[in-house]
Amino acid sequence: MTTIQKGLTISKPSPIIGNRESDKRLEINANIFKAYDIRGTVPDQFKPENAYAIGYFLSRFLSASNIAVGRDMRASSDEIFDQLAAGINDSGANVIDLGLISTDALYYAVGKFGYDGGVMITASHNPKEYNGLKVCRKNAEPLSGIDGLGEILKSIQQNETISKSPSRGTITRKDIIDDYVQHCLSFIDLSKIKPFKIVIDAGNGMAGQTLPPVLKLLPIDCIRLFFDLDGTFPNHPASPIELENLVDLQKAISENKADFGVAFDGDADRMFLVDKNGRQVRGDICTALVAKSLLAKHPGSTVLYNLICSKAVPELVERMGGTSIRTKVGHALIKPLMKKHNAIFGGEHSGHFYFRDNWFADSGLIAFLVCLELLSVENRPLDELIKELNPYFQSGEINSRVESVPTKINQVKQAFLEGGQDDLDGLTVNFKDFWFNLRGSNTEPLIRLNVEADTEKLLDEKVALLLKIIRS
Repeated sequence: MTTIQKGLTISKPSPIIGNRESDKRLEINANIFKAYDIRGTVPDQFKPENAYAIGYFLSRFLSASNIAVGRDMRASSDEIFDQLAAGINDSGANVIDLGLISTDALYYAVGKFGYDGGVMITASHNPKEYNGLKVCRKNAEPLSGIDGLGEILKSIQQNETISKSPSRGTITRKDIIDDYVQHCLSFIDLSKIKPFKIVIDAGNGMAGQTLPPVLKLLPIDCIRLFFDLDGTFPNHPASPIELENLVDLQKAISENKADFGVAFDGDADRMFLVDKNGRQVRGDICTALVAKSLLAKHPGSTVLYNLICSKAVPELVERMGGTSIRTKVGHALIKPLMKKHNAIFGGEHSGHFYFRDNWFADSGLIAFLVCLELLSVENRPLDELIKELNPYFQSGEINSRVESVPTKINQVKQAFLEGGQDDLDGLTVNFKDFWFNLRGSNTEPLIRLNVEADTEKLLDEKVALLLKIIRS
């Protein structure tokens, strides 16, 4: 049995694909089907030829006529595109080839032009050996392990027949960059942007493709790091959530006496800010920054935040007269909730930022622009704004390998019965001066701990106590 996501198991009668014209039967590793995407090392886990069947059954699942496909700069992306497009075309659907773009631009294209679905060929922040597929349906609504990806895997595992359509689809190239740039800029007032000096680290990822046409329209002095597209990531991994990957950016901020810095991940759908002192701004505090800007323009709006975020986020939203809604972690869960509540914005600690007027999809570029406008309007340094918004102390995510996640969560639950508890996503326990969340990984026997406290001393004490229980 292969578990795709909690609550979904898929039987595995035969790990093969069959019934192409050549009747070539291809092995597929079911473990590349994750909770929110398809991802693995190429070619041992994710074989490029597997993309043929994925494309075919995706098109059939969506009953699609037109599917947009974008790709990142990884060495295997072109080969995966060829296979994926062939499968989509053999189903009878057309492929709109968006070329090299960011994931958020793919979402924009699907929403803006009314395509039946979209696929971004990327492994996001993972090392060069990886590649994968991020998949959405009409209106940029994501597919996940429990909604779409699992069904596609079943079709492949059960060796369902691939019958080529007599009306084979076509491939049409479409350049959306200029349209996407104008869409992103529509979220801000360009006349308010101040001439900041900013260092931007594209990480040799897709930000190097989508940012230049934006930057030429902004009145800023930009120092560019690693804008050349290079899927081998020769400078550092394109994963700015890890502090060790910000060293080059921090050095450049200091050397250039820049006002602040920005780092994007490999497919450029996430971004992190770094202040003039070299300190990373956590994704949840960036959520508070974006919320502050949007609520000033749209009073009384609703903002979603996942339960790993600092309580500084809902406190800010409530102070500004908005409504805050706490959610589980994960874009496939947040996007439908945003639509249900017509939320203007949603944010996650991981650096994903979702916008109602962007088909409820996430965009690192839009988040950067909104923060740039806020800093311009406030006319205060980033570090001052952060200090005002976030008076708390956070542990960050601490992972521990355990034999049984449910057993450990129950042990911690029993040890903290005096706190306010909920199980929205794992276990969250609230006290007056601190709170923590404990969640299991979707894919590994890992337990993830996040703690926030009013003082650094209290934080250290509670982290030590919790880890003693978890790791005993």
